[in-house]
Amino acid sequence: MPISGRLEERIRRDFPERGSAPEISRILDALPDTAGYDAAVFGSERLQAAIVLLAQGSIRQFREAIQLALTDWRDLLVAAELAQADWPDRLSAELGPEHPGRTGQVTI
Repeated sequence: MPISGRLEERIRRDFPERGSAPEISRILDALPDTAGYDAAVFGSERLQAAIVLLAQGSIRQFREAIQLALTDWRDLLVAAELAQADWPDRLSAELGPEHPGRTGQVTI
């Protein structure tokens, strides 16, 4: 599932170093295959955004967030404050409004 447009924008903003944003996007795009289970969860905007939000622009923290996701994706959602029922509002607050017609926004 492609990464949503609003998440792509956030990745470019948080990882401005040359080549960083495309690499972050590539890793997130490959995450469903890397995980080897729950492809819909690992391909969801919610989980991918949780990784980016926890990273706070740091490649090291991005890698740590990926590890947390692979260990227990629910813990990742809790750490990123995306585990509660209001997660769509929090996601919109962090990423902006959804872009109509974009894919990759599976609800988990």
